[in-house]
Amino acid sequence: MACPFIDEVVDEGAIVLRRAFQRDYLYERYRFSRDGIAYICRLLRPHIANNTRRNRALTVPQTVCIALRFFASGTFLYTVGDAENISKASVCRSVRTVYLSLKRLLNVFITFPGHKAIRTIKHAFYGIAGFPNVIGALDCTHVRIKCPSGPHEADFVNRKSVHSINVQMISDADCIITNVEAKWPGSVHDSRIFRASSLYQQLARGEFSRVLLGDKGYPCLPYLLTPYQEPQTEAQHRYNIAHARTRGRIEMAFGLIKSRFQCLKHLRVTPPS
Repeated sequence: MACPFIDEVVDEGAIVLRRAFQRDYLYERYRFSRDGIAYICRLLRPHIANNTRRNRALTVPQTVCIALRFFASGTFLYTVGDAENISKASVCRSVRTVYLSLKRLLNVFITFPGHKAIRTIKHAFYGIAGFPNVIGALDCTHVRIKCPSGPHEADFVNRKSVHSINVQMISDADCIITNVEAKWPGSVHDSRIFRASSLYQQLARGEFSRVLLGDKGYPCLPYLLTPYQEPQTEAQHRYNIAHARTRGRIEMAFGLIKSRFQCLKHLRVTPPS
């Protein structure tokens, strides 16, 4: 298997060129830089290191890079295996090992309203279009999946007649995801997902004295502001414009995530029955 950490040569000029090539090579195939891959390896090493004496057991960097290549390309497992010179079964095991390890760390990196101070989050949103007191932009996006088998197959058919999972996310003004709900079939409406979430209960109890912004598919609530359906006054038009520009951060976040990780455009898996 090709190792992404290429040895550097002695000549200083060649080192610069080799590093530039390596940087582009890694990002095109894995969507992370050398330092980024190294950080992920250190982060996941306790969870994915192989405790075996087999001579050809995959190393931690190899396991991580196999999974990242699948996430980045979204292609078939055998295609990743051919590119990395390993079997399809090894690719499957590596992807599963890495994503389960990342799932363990979900609540460490994704926390609402974010790792920054609430005042900083509000100020960043206010700087977009002058919309005050906002701590998150809310929306759902569909991740296409393979047609599942079993009696609940129809539940995963969304309004575009394709099978999907409807994923709710909240982002801050920097397009950093601060909340995720990724367990609902594609036929479930966005507002139902929000009402069933633990965050909805927290907001309803008044744990956060700030607001989210959502589109017209959500109900307008004291802690969730939506646009006017038919604005009549100039003030309402300005409100809708500021609302759309500010809430657009979650749309940008969806675009960035799906562009970086092509597997989210069509996840070639089926949910457990």
